Amino acid sequence: MMNKRFVFSIALLLLFFGFSKAQLTVHKMVHVGYVYQNQSFAEVGGRLLFLNNDDFIYRLGVAGMMGSVNGKFAIIPKVQGDILFNTERNVDLYHSYYFLAGAEATTKYIAPKAGVTLFGIIDLTGGYAFPIDKSGINGKELKGLNFNFTINLPLVMLHDLLKK
Repeated sequence: MMNKRFVFSIALLLLFFGFSKAQLTVHKMVHVGYVYQNQSFAEVGGRLLFLNNDDFIYRLGVAGMMGSVNGKFAIIPKVQGDILFNTERNVDLYHSYYFLAGAEATTKYIAPKAGVTLFGIIDLTGGYAFPIDKSGINGKELKGLNFNFTINLPLVMLHDLLKK
């Protein structure tokens, strides 16, 4: 049953990409952050940002969540997809913030999420995790409310900073 949910989530994400008729520009990013999912984790990963215009932006990413669970170090792989949107017009700082909707899946849970992002660089999201694996990790089931704080760093920006 959980595999059906995962396949449905991926199909829904691909369907969103299908609505875009024009060619998408792709930007590579690395991200670091904090995840609270019934336990505290550090997160490090990479993302691809797809954009056609500034109103709707799509992101796909992979990450590793690292932390101590029940006294033992654990690493959990994670895939995620987000849609950032802001259709506001005639503002001084054009598209300085976006609303964010997305989902993340690990080997232990699937979690839809919602939140806000500032310039697509600083994300603050929350959601609810539905467990896939009842045994959890090191005996602790990962389910319930979650919270994410992430900083996204475009590789172009990092390249320019290191070049100076």
